[in-house]
Amino acid sequence: MKTTFGRWLASPWRRSLLAALAGALPMFAFPAPALWWFAYAALVPWILLARSAPTGRRAACDGWCGGLGFMLAVHHWLLPSLHVFTVVLAALLGVLWAPWGWLVRRFLAGRPSARRGAAALLVLPAGWLAVELVRSWQGLGGPWGMLGSSQWQVAPALRLASVGGVWLLSFLVVAVNVALALLVAVRAARVPALAGLLATAAVGSAAWIWAPRPALDGRVRIAVVQPGPVAGAESGQRRFDREEQLTRTLAGRHVDLVVWGESSVGFDLTDRPDLARRIAALSRDVGADILVNVDARRSDRPGIYKSSVLVGPGGPTGDRYDKMRLVPFGEYIPARSLLGWATSVGKAAGENRRRGTEQVVMNAGHGLRVGPLICFETAFPDMSRHLARDGADVLLAQSSTATFQHSWAPEQHASLAALRAAETGRPMVHATLTGVSAVYGPSGQRIGPWLGTDAGAARVYDLPTAHGITPYVRYGDWTVYAALLVLAAWGTGEGVREVLRRRRRSAPEPSAPPARTVRESPARPGR
Repeated sequence: MKTTFGRWLASPWRRSLLAALAGALPMFAFPAPALWWFAYAALVPWILLARSAPTGRRAACDGWCGGLGFMLAVHHWLLPSLHVFTVVLAALLGVLWAPWGWLVRRFLAGRPSARRGAAALLVLPAGWLAVELVRSWQGLGGPWGMLGSSQWQVAPALRLASVGGVWLLSFLVVAVNVALALLVAVRAARVPALAGLLATAAVGSAAWIWAPRPALDGRVRIAVVQPGPVAGAESGQRRFDREEQLTRTLAGRHVDLVVWGESSVGFDLTDRPDLARRIAALSRDVGADILVNVDARRSDRPGIYKSSVLVGPGGPTGDRYDKMRLVPFGEYIPARSLLGWATSVGKAAGENRRRGTEQVVMNAGHGLRVGPLICFETAFPDMSRHLARDGADVLLAQSSTATFQHSWAPEQHASLAALRAAETGRPMVHATLTGVSAVYGPSGQRIGPWLGTDAGAARVYDLPTAHGITPYVRYGDWTVYAALLVLAAWGTGEGVREVLRRRRRSAPEPSAPPARTVRESPARPGR
């Protein structure tokens, strides 16, 4: 007999709505709420719902709807800019979780054995990681909202990130959720579930004890200039004046580098030599180079670029980095001929920005080598890893979240720098035009207070520098390869079993031996 809740779930629309709500729950583990501990149980309702699906197709639909809810929740701050198109994008990306929902039912439906429960602790986290890998492609929005990034303020988790990157954190967080779901719903699999929880704790403890720590070798003083919100018709010029005023307050404070936020200069410095001279004069006054960010049409090539430009006492030094990974719809529209209508329903890019071709490590004076990233690029762990391998002493992110000031986006964006610092063993400075500016040490620990969304200030941070290479920098995304290997092994095993089943079905049944005939002896005539 069906329960009342079971009858209520029989409606496909109600079930889809519940799946979307369950998929949205992990949002609370990310900043601003930052309930990091909630990530370890946030997927349990979604898993239990997909497990109870009557068919594999319905489980895939539960995965899709949950993925829609997840993507819409972690990107909700886009609604004022893209409006209904945000829901369309979330629905398209949510399809990536359909196979994961099917996998959940495949392993956990009914009364799974202890063996199947133990396999689920590997295959389901591997499936989740495969989804994160696909959606991490910049054309699909990039790796914003990866589940492991919710652990940015947990010291043991940051140590794990130095071993396997944010990928390892995502894998273990999903594994804990699967183990809790097994404990709640599958009595026969409680032993492997407890073993999985103990194994996760052991991995974290081993990383805390044995993972190499960054070897500190010096200190550097870096100043962040955040002008804060500036309104008005001449906001670009007024913002520059405000940045100039704040930078002058740094004179005599013995800084090694000054960092301005994203789009801090709205004119190409070749076209505006007066601005280049003003920045160079600031550099002389402060006694340090200034890293600005130019968002303008280039004079030496066609198109608009976002570029980190280093300016010294004599003017631009020649060190320049052009942003490589652009924000879909914010800085370019994928397949503009097909999706160009997005400009009519929101604040999508009216003209595509141009991409850079390679990352750059800059010599910023005082023997300091810095690796710049621009805004959205801090979400990509491979970019900071490459800069560390190329010899950057400090990672620098120039950002602006002016469009999303009153949402959770600024805090979440600032938190990503903690993971990038821990992954690479390099300190990281996240400097914003408006938003949240933050600084982290080589182990991902926060240094000094954040500059909030309403702040306009110039602040100096003392950063410890470190040398050496973390396991993640050395070995890269090995967690992803291991997850794909797990899926491949499981898929191969399923394929082999299916072939054997078909052979058994098609094999002819052995024929029965012919019946033995008994010859009757003729009756003897009577005497």
